[in-house]
Amino acid sequence: MKTLFRPALSLFILLTLITGLAYPLAVTGLAQLLFPSQANGSLVKVNGVVVGSALIGQPFSQPGHFWSRPSATAPDAYNAAASSGSNLGPSNPALTEAVAARIAALRAADPGNNAPVPVDLVTASASGLDPHISAAAADYQVSRVARARGLPAAQVRALVAQHTQGTLLGFLGEPRVNVLQLNLALDALPHS
Repeated sequence: MKTLFRPALSLFILLTLITGLAYPLAVTGLAQLLFPSQANGSLVKVNGVVVGSALIGQPFSQPGHFWSRPSATAPDAYNAAASSGSNLGPSNPALTEAVAARIAALRAADPGNNAPVPVDLVTASASGLDPHISAAAADYQVSRVARARGLPAAQVRALVAQHTQGTLLGFLGEPRVNVLQLNLALDALPHS
């Protein structure tokens, strides 16, 4: 038994050191060296203070800010620990009620806007944490944000265009806007 146990224990300890210590340290070290921002959560800082992550959505409800896509986590908390979809199907009355309430809130915030509400402003993403909205969702909100900030709509629209990211590899997905970065750019304007 001793002749079988000793090599098994030695191999167990060796593999634990390699896969449990050496490999994670090497990967972490390489990530910190080659991609430090991404390895640390793509944190967004303003004046040295972390205000969020470029990878996780945040709730914005002020009329002078662009609003994010709804969160599927506990009431719009954008809780990364609870990341998941809502699992509500299109025929589920709870989803229908939630979408209707979100449409009503958008209409109440901008009563003169009769454009169709983009779907990503009233439905959560698969993770429930999406930091982006579509270019159409940003465009839908331009008049409300411009009016609340006392800015010309053309200036706000130009800022949206500056913060619109193209498709992945030129053909995958659709153009999108990171809401946190757009709102920070708005807050940095001298007229805000």
